[in-house]
Amino acid sequence: MTGAKRKKKSLPWSKMHVPHCEDIKTWCRRRLPILEWAPRYDLKENLLPDTVSGIMLAVQQVTQGLSFAILSSVHPVFGLYGSLFPAIIYAIFGKGRHVATGTFALTSLISANAVERLVPQSPQNLTTPSNTSVLGLSEFEMQRIGVAAAVSFLGGVIQLAMFALQLGSATFLVTEPVISAMTTGAATHVVTSQVKYLLGMKMPYISGPLGFFYIYAYVFENIKSVRLEALLLSLLSIVVLVLVKELNEQFKRKIKVVLPVDLVLIVAASFACYCTNMEHAYGLAVVGHIPKGIPAPRAPPMNILSAVITEAFGVALVGYVASLALAQGSAKKFKYSVDDNQEFLAHGLSNVISSFFFCIPSAAAMGRTAGLYSTGARTQVACLISCIFVLLVIYALGPYLYWLPMCVLASIIVVGLKGMLIQFRDLKKYWNVDKIDWGIWISTYIFTICFAANVGLLFGVVCTIAIVIGRFPRAKTVNIKNMKEMEFKVKTEMEGETFQQVKIISVSNPLVFLNAKKFHTDLMNLIQKENASNQPLDDISKCEQNMLLSSLTNGNCNDEPSQPCPNEKCSLVLDCSGVTFFDYSGVSMLVEVYMDCKNSSVDILLANCTASLIKAMQYCGNLDLEKPIFFESVSAAVSTIHSIKNGCKLNDHSEV
Repeated sequence: MTGAKRKKKSLPWSKMHVPHCEDIKTWCRRRLPILEWAPRYDLKENLLPDTVSGIMLAVQQVTQGLSFAILSSVHPVFGLYGSLFPAIIYAIFGKGRHVATGTFALTSLISANAVERLVPQSPQNLTTPSNTSVLGLSEFEMQRIGVAAAVSFLGGVIQLAMFALQLGSATFLVTEPVISAMTTGAATHVVTSQVKYLLGMKMPYISGPLGFFYIYAYVFENIKSVRLEALLLSLLSIVVLVLVKELNEQFKRKIKVVLPVDLVLIVAASFACYCTNMEHAYGLAVVGHIPKGIPAPRAPPMNILSAVITEAFGVALVGYVASLALAQGSAKKFKYSVDDNQEFLAHGLSNVISSFFFCIPSAAAMGRTAGLYSTGARTQVACLISCIFVLLVIYALGPYLYWLPMCVLASIIVVGLKGMLIQFRDLKKYWNVDKIDWGIWISTYIFTICFAANVGLLFGVVCTIAIVIGRFPRAKTVNIKNMKEMEFKVKTEMEGETFQQVKIISVSNPLVFLNAKKFHTDLMNLIQKENASNQPLDDISKCEQNMLLSSLTNGNCNDEPSQPCPNEKCSLVLDCSGVTFFDYSGVSMLVEVYMDCKNSSVDILLANCTASLIKAMQYCGNLDLEKPIFFESVSAAVSTIHSIKNGCKLNDHSEV
């Protein structure tokens, strides 16, 4: 009996799924992307461009680390740590090959609010001698970095919780106009925070609602305290930086290595300040003492987590949204994919682990990512190489940065924000595509500069959803039931008898950010379902899931079995009569489908488009104007396909 009972009890355990070795390997490759790309790294082809990009990136990491640490109201050395550890962790867990993680202006601004609120500056703090063994820094400095590390830790925990809840799929709610306006407004805040260094003024910390305007009010009230030497040095630095970077961009195809103007300016300014004793002779503020080495890890103070929860949420959301936008942009540019949820994991671990090494909150920065583009980086190895040079600065070169003028450092930061500030040019694009998106951009930007980046982000998302609900009361995604499909073959007479397959799909709902991606997914699923019903099992596995156009080339409309035919071509006709309104995301998706078809030599025609949709697509994408694309009706589009294949000229009345 006892044996029987034991057997009965052991039955459920025998039914449990025991993970196999292959399952564990698949999971590790999915969650540790470095295991996927590192073994396949081509030293001969990629090492040289990655090394050059890594050196250039290290210069940006050091300068931005010092400045963003000061922006975060902590000692500059902690910015160097923030440029090292997050970059290493993201290279292991992140999938963005050109995403340069490290200190970030937006997260630094947010964490500074907590630092200044919990550890305010006072004359007693400035005169307190060093009484701690950590790097020889004062207790005041250690308390401040403790607050910033607590914000980083809690922000990373929030990002990890979002990863566990699989909230990466909800990022479609943050549209491109909202991200553009939020980052532009935040860049405006950063420029404003650097004004006191550019002018050589001493200014108290000003934050809170409308703090942006209070800062400029203070500057104009105390305009007589501007140091002319600092102003002239700032203007000279900005002119040199802009001029040389424009020349680098102009001649980057002719020269193999761009001039590291940031590094040259840092060395020249530090040497000039040391030789002329500008710190005492002219009263110029300098970076000051940078201690060598990295201290032993220490847990951030857990007793203040409840006091920094507001800033932690801001760091988690703003940092992730800005970083994901850069990762998706680089993935689209270089033809690879990123996982939204995996990015939550990568940035969450970057913030949590780095907080034990006295790091301020981290995220990806547009300037550093654009630098990787321009210098020809191939893989994440460029970021790892940059970490080697950051380590060199931490252990050897840091003390020589003592004489670096703060006005020069501020000039480097302001010029580095050029990529964000020129997003004002997006206003013209949104005005021509969808004026409601233009209004969302303006209002999100105003909320960002009046309050903060996290407030602007929240307002933009809520405003976008509310407007779409107003325009689209029942905002359903496009699914198979909402699509009408017809297929037929047109016999052509080009080099014998071949068959031209035409697939006609009617889109019966508006295209907005809520359903743009679902529209693309349903379009692929619809075609793949037809392929699966007509193809032999051996051929189904050959279909590429991520390519809309590969599905088109294998489709068959009749009940006869699919046979490979080298002369068989496909055409796609989209009936857009149901697209009664759209936004920038919907138009971008249509343009993306068109460009994919064009690159794969598949004809795509659009029928029953409104004049506003035609204008928006022509403005938003590089459409082929030599061939007719837009037609008054489906029959006109099909007739054009038939005429083209038979060598006939198009009828003028068929095109819109």
